[in-house]
Formats: sequence, structure tokens, C-alpha cells
Amino acid sequence: MKTIRFKTNINCEKCLGAVTPFLNQIPDISWYVNTEQTDKILTVKSNDNISDKIIEKVKEAGFKIEPL
Repeated sequence: MKTIRFKTNINCEKCLGAVTPFLNQIPDISWYVNTEQTDKILTVKSNDNISDKIIEKVKEAGFKIEPL
């Protein structure tokens, strides 16, 4: 599995609840947002290179995201 990391503004449980349905639409990934860090890092594990799809879904949910 590949690990892809992004800087986001997903910073609380409410934000996680808002983005979860969007990221869960992407098959065969696991993901985690570390809201304790200043940079709010989204870590995604996938067998495919799906960076564009992750960025699309996070933006669709209303959040900022940029690759690290």
C-alpha cells in the first residue's frame, strides 16, 4: 500500500464528521486525520495513486487540502 499525506484544515470532530461521507465514497482506501497536529495532516493508504480523487472529495466537502 502507498501512503499519501496532505495538509488540510480539517481540525475537529465536527469537521471529521463532515468529510467522512465524502472520503468513504472512495473504494479501497484507509484514511486518518491527525487533528492534534498544527498542520492537520490527512494520511491516506491505497494501492492506487488517487491523490486527485482525494483532493476532489475533500474540496467537495468544503475543506482546503494540499499535497505534502
